[in-house]
Amino acid sequence: MVTDRVGDFIIRLKNAGAIGKTSVSVPYSKHVEEIANKLKALGYVKEVSKGKEEYSFEVALAYDERGRHRIHGVKRVSKPGRRLYTPSAEAHSVKNGIGSRLISTPKGVLTDAEARKVRAGGENLFEIW
Repeated sequence: MVTDRVGDFIIRLKNAGAIGKTSVSVPYSKHVEEIANKLKALGYVKEVSKGKEEYSFEVALAYDERGRHRIHGVKRVSKPGRRLYTPSAEAHSVKNGIGSRLISTPKGVLTDAEARKVRAGGENLFEIW
């Protein structure tokens, strides 16, 4: 049993892209599905769909025109043993705007730019570039 669903999810995406897989199956969680949909909106994931099994969903990975995986790196910030929260004013950009920071707020999962715009702070989940 996995205790850190978000960490497991982002590492599955990173590892699957490193070996050139087209899609990856992920155990279902409403929170993880919301994160996957946000990554789809950012362009790191191509598609999110219901999986073949009952408690899973499929995530199709996105590649650029050269065939390279769009996810170059991921850094888990808030972990199960140490939750880190950030106010909206301190939700700064990642890699000078190349990457994104996902924050779990009361208004849902938001990127750093969206959190600043709606002035919502929350749990600093991870950085992706």
